[in-house]
Amino acid sequence: MGHREELLDGAAQCLYDKGFGRTTARDVVAASGTNLASIGYHFGSKDALLTEALLKATAGWGEELDRALAEPDATPTADPQRRVEDTWSRVIGLFASERRLWATHVEALAQADRLPELRESLVAAQREAREGLALTFHTLPDDPEAADRRVHVLGAVYQALLTGVMVQWLLDPDTAPTGVDVAEGLRAMAEERAAALA
Repeated sequence: MGHREELLDGAAQCLYDKGFGRTTARDVVAASGTNLASIGYHFGSKDALLTEALLKATAGWGEELDRALAEPDATPTADPQRRVEDTWSRVIGLFASERRLWATHVEALAQADRLPELRESLVAAQREAREGLALTFHTLPDDPEAADRRVHVLGAVYQALLTGVMVQWLLDPDTAPTGVDVAEGLRAMAEERAAALA
């Protein structure tokens, strides 16, 4: 493994242990077994290195999320409500396995105003996640303009739901929503909306 990969691995460890704002270049050097000059040579700055390490770790979690969303239901004949419960239960289960990553991600969001590179990277990742979430759960209309609008709207709502549940889980896993809670809440909102339109 070259210095670049060693630096990324060391930076990821520092992000988990100390967080984005408290990690120094010397911390990364100590964790990676490299030298300070390597950071500048490969990444230009410590912040650029931490940004790339965070995005690499987040991309790995995104792949796990994609698998959880695409995983066939254990009870394929179950009603749609049960399928929603099962899907969100799998997603919420990932928060436990990657708690440190998501705590680091939330901290990085707070750093985004100060670090334009980080902000740009997070914005791009958010747009990609929105599209993926919308396409996972919905069939799109044939009209390209209508499809783009639907991806934007649905993706934004799913992203808000995913991020909101994740933050609640990070703060207080004992009272954070479960997959059953999410499914029940979505169903209640749909039923109230349908009644209002009737």
